[in-house]
Amino acid sequence: MASIKKFQLTFDCAQPERVARFWCEALGYVVPPPPEGFADWDAFDRALPPERQGSAFACVDPSGVGPRLFFQRVPEGKVVKNRLHIDVRVGTGLVGDERVAALEAECTRLVALGASRVQLLLADGVNESCLVMQDVEGNEFCLD
Repeated sequence: MASIKKFQLTFDCAQPERVARFWCEALGYVVPPPPEGFADWDAFDRALPPERQGSAFACVDPSGVGPRLFFQRVPEGKVVKNRLHIDVRVGTGLVGDERVAALEAECTRLVALGASRVQLLLADGVNESCLVMQDVEGNEFCLD
């Protein structure tokens, strides 16, 4: 019998807090409470050695159902397409123009948060319509 494991998704990025806050807004996630003994995450960050300050950030699903998202600073920038991406499920159960309208509405909201629209892929008889986007650091994701 297979066991179900909790997991987190980790993003390599240049600005962990900026990318994390984008995904908090995009998914309805929240920043978890800071470690015990710290009033907030800024206080925790200031307690780290200078080379580690701003090097990581996280966000969590407030319902506890979705995976934790962890963002870590890396020195190199994004060069090629992601091997893994997030599908934000905004059109589930919708088809045709109704689905495209839901995708477009969410696209507009996320562009206002700093995302970029890449391409609308219309239904092709096998797959429903989806909209390819990039987050604030260029990581691809889909509205589907």
